[in-house]
Amino acid sequence: MTKLSVNLNKIALLRNSRGADNPGPVYAAEACIAAGAAGITLHLREDRRHAREDDVRAIVRLCRERGVEFNLEGDPRPELCALALELRPTQFTLVPVTPGEVTSDHGWELPRDAELLAPIVNAAQAEGIRVALFMDAEPDRVHLAAQTGADRIEIYTEPYGAAFGTARGARELARVRDSARAAAAAGLGVNAGHDLNLANLPPLAREVPELLEVSIGHALIADALYLGLDEAVRRYVAAAAGVDVASVRTK
Repeated sequence: MTKLSVNLNKIALLRNSRGADNPGPVYAAEACIAAGAAGITLHLREDRRHAREDDVRAIVRLCRERGVEFNLEGDPRPELCALALELRPTQFTLVPVTPGEVTSDHGWELPRDAELLAPIVNAAQAEGIRVALFMDAEPDRVHLAAQTGADRIEIYTEPYGAAFGTARGARELARVRDSARAAAAAGLGVNAGHDLNLANLPPLAREVPELLEVSIGHALIADALYLGLDEAVRRYVAAAAGVDVASVRTK
């Protein structure tokens, strides 16, 4: 069954907009875990626009205490790699960053980036950290992640999310499915994330049995505004298991 890791960057972003400590990412993490989330994700960006280092430290401790996974995301800049090696999250997801981007919008270019990534992968694994690489849904290229020594890939699912319910939807779903199969054939575990929601997650989970984990933040937190955080997490846990659940209608 596909596990749900809740990305709490939007909680941190809302807190930062007021300059105090409410809402608190740690309290949100506790609520998500209580509602059934298998893990918590934070993407620690260099500009600290949302998650901060103290959030990472506190939530790493919480996840260890509660027996759930912690997934640290970010680009392989030295200070983030050093933090990962110090704190030893369950998973370190390496994501390429373009200066000025609003959010992550592409995967690694392999084999071009392999020389950069391989030493970081090796160093993290030496500390017992599972490493995933953020990759586009390209069935003929995802296997290249294995050449870096990575344990998993995270398939970038924005194109699938954007195409869902349109004439392109089936094609984009097939790209994710075929990428997952190719990755699994290369010995890689498969995660996915970006623009997944209560409508498009269940068919993805059913079509891609190789899927081990989905990391979801924006849509889940948006739905929580209407449903409450506890109910939103419960629905996403069910959706990750392939169960069709009631979605939140938005305009």
